[in-house]
Amino acid sequence: MLKNFWYAVEFSDRVTTKPARITVLGQYLALYRTPRGRVVALSDLCVHRGAALSGGSTAGENIVCPYHGWEFEPGGACTKIPANQPGRGIPNKARVDSYPVQERYGFVWVFMGDLPEAERPPIPVWPEFDNLVENGGKFRAVTGEFLWKANYERILENGCDIAHAPFVHGGAFGNPQKPEVPEYELELPDEWSAYATVSLHPPRSKGLWSLVNRNNADLANRPPVVTSAGWMLPNMIKLHVRLPIGELIIYDTNIPVDETTTLVKWVALRTFFTGAWANRNAVQRVLKIFYQDAEVVNNVRPELLPFDLGAELHVKSDLIAVHYRRRRQELAERGWMLSDDDRITGDVPRREATVIPSPARRENPELARAWVHKAKGDHPTVAEAQRIGLKRITEEEGADAAAGAQAQASPEPTNGATTKEQA
Repeated sequence: MLKNFWYAVEFSDRVTTKPARITVLGQYLALYRTPRGRVVALSDLCVHRGAALSGGSTAGENIVCPYHGWEFEPGGACTKIPANQPGRGIPNKARVDSYPVQERYGFVWVFMGDLPEAERPPIPVWPEFDNLVENGGKFRAVTGEFLWKANYERILENGCDIAHAPFVHGGAFGNPQKPEVPEYELELPDEWSAYATVSLHPPRSKGLWSLVNRNNADLANRPPVVTSAGWMLPNMIKLHVRLPIGELIIYDTNIPVDETTTLVKWVALRTFFTGAWANRNAVQRVLKIFYQDAEVVNNVRPELLPFDLGAELHVKSDLIAVHYRRRRQELAERGWMLSDDDRITGDVPRREATVIPSPARRENPELARAWVHKAKGDHPTVAEAQRIGLKRITEEEGADAAAGAQAQASPEPTNGATTKEQA
């Protein structure tokens, strides 16, 4: 899984002043909107006793921990500890990770990493959102989500895989009569994305689309459909189908919940049947594609994408997937893949979680490690805790016995001096 990228994690209209938990890259985040409309993303772990901040409430711009009422401002610093007596200060270490947030294209985007603003990869450009029907444009949008039991990179490659359509989606938009994939050149608009464009021969239209898309000619006489499929780092797919009746564009943001669970939030845009009456049919068509893909991809082995390019066999039609794997290797060499340094392990009970450093940690290196709750190696097993505890008790008993023997052998102390017991 890749860090140091912007992740579209939730639809904007779902984020309110009531905190909610989301999970991305194995890390829990508390997401909420301030009264002024700003969206805030904090690590969902109170630094005090580990409570989930998402279970709390808001007080003005701040989030309030449900356990002891500690308040944290949008930047992550604690501003109030109710149990403190008047005049008592708040420790500098009383803070949680706060991640940069932007709202764009109807999504909340969170930057999962610690890079300074000038060094961050950009949020991808989705130009169709400047041309929506509700703003006088030509694209009608519908949205939805789909939960996969598969790794997000397997899903990303599936979305760019042209050769699977005749077999996984045969009869829908894949055509088993014409499974050949034309040779294509990669389109590389920037260092963060890649696309492949080919001409395909879809099957005859069915249902609502067949009313206006009369592609009922024999395969040899049926007009081809120009189709583009591509990926945008770190986790997005774009499918652009230029149908005889208009354009269909689908964006998927494949959110890694963990290594083998992915929540896809998607938006489908069309220039035909742009009335709201056709929205339900549009949603059903997208979900049908997901269900067909999930039946195959959820059962792919190995579950994770191999790092070795030679571990799986590649053919010419896999060019866009191979380019993704090579790009991923380059990013791994930069240190942008999650590693053991980004994970903490607790043993009571044993549990692993992701803790990705926020930009503020880089700005405050002297405090950075203090923000990691139950850091790896600092949380012993029950047996280890008992062993350590018994050892300390034994050492203390021995020290007390030695001190007592020394006191008996020594003269009474003079005024102004104290023994250990008197102190």
